[in-house]
Amino acid sequence: MKKEIVIGIDIGGTNTDFGIVDKDGNILWNDSIKTAQYDNIEHYINEISIKIKTILKKFKTDFIVKGVGVGAPNGNYFTGNIEFAPNLKWKGIIPFANLLSKELNLPVTLTNDANAAALGEMIYGAAKGMKDFIVITLGTGVGSGIVVNGELLYGHDGFAGELGHTVVFPDGRLCGCGKNGCLETYASATGIVKTAFEKLDNLKNHSLLRSIDRITLSSKDIFIAAEKGDKIALEIFEFTGKVLGLKLADAIAFSSPEAIILFGGLANAGEYIFTPTKKYMEYYLLPFFRNKVKLLPSLLKKQNAAVLGAAALAWKI
Repeated sequence: MKKEIVIGIDIGGTNTDFGIVDKDGNILWNDSIKTAQYDNIEHYINEISIKIKTILKKFKTDFIVKGVGVGAPNGNYFTGNIEFAPNLKWKGIIPFANLLSKELNLPVTLTNDANAAALGEMIYGAAKGMKDFIVITLGTGVGSGIVVNGELLYGHDGFAGELGHTVVFPDGRLCGCGKNGCLETYASATGIVKTAFEKLDNLKNHSLLRSIDRITLSSKDIFIAAEKGDKIALEIFEFTGKVLGLKLADAIAFSSPEAIILFGGLANAGEYIFTPTKKYMEYYLLPFFRNKVKLLPSLLKKQNAAVLGAAALAWKI
């Protein structure tokens, strides 16, 4: 008897990771493409479909493909659409699940990328055994997947979990969503680089970051400098942790999770982001919430968590 497999696709603002997954959570094959290089959604769908169809020719002799799960920015679980995603080049409402289903001739289900990461953590990672937790994705943008009583929280329209677009500073940085001062403009990989520019302009300290071209300066450069004790780099992480900790305290106030899990590129900075975030999260919490909520790193490899989570959607088809 042939075994069942599914396809998991994680769409990020920079990269799209996808893979074939079995019921035990083993990724049997994986690949990626650069999301940002496709201005046209039809070209993107065509490219990813060609790669998947090619590999499925080898797998279909031994496996049955049950379906496809997709995690995407502003992905709506109820409609299968990507709707007004600020970090993607495709604007407006994109009927993504329908377009991909036609190309692959397979059922496709779609949700927010942070929701997919939360499913991955719940089934295979740091949230295994938990019924109430939040996953915060710190990548090109900031997303949040909220699990309550063991179920993902979608809200009445499919868009619950947009912590990245709650406002920290009303007169702050312009966000891709059109508002000013969103958490995403401060706590994402792109936001921390903007903080670096501000600190370098306003502080006189010597810094390793001053020798890096601003066009190429990245969150990884800031992390490397912090590891070397660079004062400005450490100040950048302190500020970022303060902003993130403040908003996590707000999230705890309305959902009282057992844990908050940080996932994504910026979370890979380890203690440099976790220590200040935890400090300020505890500071801004109501007294009866303090020292109750764990702040944890993802236990899954960066590229695997969201792919596995997206794949978990397909098992429900």
